Amino acid sequence: MTNHSIKGKVALIAGGAKNLGGLLARDLAAHGAKAVAIHYNSAATRADAEATVTAIKAAGAEAAAFQADLTSASAVEKLFADTVAAVGRPDIAVNTVGKVLKKPIAEISEAEYDTMSAVNAKTAFFFLKEAGRHVNDNGRIVTLVTSLLGAYTPFYAAYAGTKAPVEHFTRAASKEFGARGISVTAIGPGPMDTPFFYPAEGTDAVAYHKTAAALSGFSKTGLTDIEDIVPYIRFLVSDGWWMTGQTILVNGGYTTK
Repeated sequence: MTNHSIKGKVALIAGGAKNLGGLLARDLAAHGAKAVAIHYNSAATRADAEATVTAIKAAGAEAAAFQADLTSASAVEKLFADTVAAVGRPDIAVNTVGKVLKKPIAEISEAEYDTMSAVNAKTAFFFLKEAGRHVNDNGRIVTLVTSLLGAYTPFYAAYAGTKAPVEHFTRAASKEFGARGISVTAIGPGPMDTPFFYPAEGTDAVAYHKTAAALSGFSKTGLTDIEDIVPYIRFLVSDGWWMTGQTILVNGGYTTK
């Protein structure tokens, strides 16, 4: 019988230094993961990555951190290779990497589009590819997308539009990897209370988002909090293994499909 517990498992989290990824890294360690490898994008996040590594080790797990710009296939391949060399083949691979842009289509430059596509779609594709190659049989793969995939709204074409392909990547990967017992899912949080959210939104938009979810009045910020998302990921990489090929919007009733 397959063991669906997190205990004794090895996890890799892309974007795992801080915010949602950092909290998830700590949570998996607290729930018995043997080792947690985290990725961070740039030197600006190094201190956060080191703090997260310290917290993981304090919880009794092995830890390693790797810096990389994951917008090239070779960088994603190296991240998995480095993880295997440092802590072993992962049982759990979670990609939280993403970039937000709120801007009218008429004002989006080619360079901005290329960046959004590289971060949100290309990185996710090659993360899934390398996860399929490196994750152990009966492993778990999760990618973060956005609840805007269920919205009818202006100004987010480049953001939601470059996250949308991940739904199709997820479906295909779940079929291709399923024979090895690997589940592949995507989670779409609502607007999250992180430093990435506020620069993209004006004061009026922030006020709207804080009241837009059906359960906004019961959230500490009115937004989706990272603490709301971590239990869903923990479930999907453990007892929730039977859920695969799905995009799940976790947003307190902000939007639905």
